[in-house]
Amino acid sequence: MISCLKGELFHKSTEKVTILVNGVGYEVFLSTASLEKLPQLGEEVFLYTYTYVREDILSLFGFAEQDEKKMFLLLINVSGVGPKLALSVLSGIRPVDLARAIAAKDVGRLTGLSGVGKKTAERLCLDLKDKVGFIVGGDTEFPDLDAGAAPEGSKEKDVISALVNLGYPQSRAHIALSAVKRRLPPESLAKMRVEELIRETLRSLA
Repeated sequence: MISCLKGELFHKSTEKVTILVNGVGYEVFLSTASLEKLPQLGEEVFLYTYTYVREDILSLFGFAEQDEKKMFLLLINVSGVGPKLALSVLSGIRPVDLARAIAAKDVGRLTGLSGVGKKTAERLCLDLKDKVGFIVGGDTEFPDLDAGAAPEGSKEKDVISALVNLGYPQSRAHIALSAVKRRLPPESLAKMRVEELIRETLRSLA
């Protein structure tokens, strides 16, 4: 799966862009917030991405910042919220403000967002209120689900990103990785390559 793109900004519209990477144009859907942060046409751009695959549909969704991608992944795991609705929501509110509204169960604030009715707002609060603390607290990294573990480094983040792109929910990926970190000695973890750590974490998910 494609987890990020770096290339020339070739085309930009009100909801998507085309990025040229080694002569190949990738169409990527973005929120209004991410679109506003893009450089001029012809300049280099970097986006975090999520690959959406369903039957005969394959779409790329892009994000200028990690927090927006992480919130997007949480949103699409809620029943009734697809990627287009998730992008619409993120076009109307910053990830940190959305997280605060969910944590506070502010249904009124949520129903003010495009495409979000009362039932969807209540479902967001119910499903995500315990999962958005890492944004509410101002922590721009992934949440640490293991209180005894050291903060995750870039290798661990690569593992989480790979598992999410394989279709595992982010929460399960974190739990599995935390289990591996508890089970293996720190010196072994330090020597493991990303691919080895991914395989070890997949065993925990089996």
